[in-house]
Amino acid sequence: MNTHVTKLFSVSLLFLVPYLAAAGEPTKSQPSVPAAVEAGVVLTDFAGKQSTIDEFAGGDKWLVVMIWASDCHICNTEVVEYMAFHEAHKDKDASVLGISMDGASRKKEAQDFLDRHLVNFPSLIGEAEAVTKLYAQLTGSFLAGTPAFMIYDPSGELAAKQVGAVPVKIIEEFMAANADMNNRG
Repeated sequence: MNTHVTKLFSVSLLFLVPYLAAAGEPTKSQPSVPAAVEAGVVLTDFAGKQSTIDEFAGGDKWLVVMIWASDCHICNTEVVEYMAFHEAHKDKDASVLGISMDGASRKKEAQDFLDRHLVNFPSLIGEAEAVTKLYAQLTGSFLAGTPAFMIYDPSGELAAKQVGAVPVKIIEEFMAANADMNNRG
């Protein structure tokens, strides 16, 4: 097994152990408490101000949450596609929110990612374990890698999730196919 695969496997285990330990614990849900606060997950903007996904979701727009890492090859390759999506939709029907899993120790690398790609959508940053915990709580699924996506409908409800790249065209088709359902409620 090469060194890169061994490191990847070791890092994967670091994420899996806390998730499995917490899997049997019941979750308490209070609609007025943001999920991140309830889970003890701290996300901040790059200026250090605490923030939550709930602050961006709803408002009669779709929200595409892209979970990324600065050293993720796919994230680096495809962020341009999500930037174009954000630019095309931000004043109409959707926006993108990035969440970096780089954490405090790699905040410089995360900021370099944003600067290098001239990212035009807001991004938050959190510790990898905390972001993994939040994804599991919100989706009921394990966050197996980056990029990962959560799509919130215009009412602010989680409508879809996906670990792995999702072409923008698929997101737009999903939004169109589900627009009628959101207009009926």
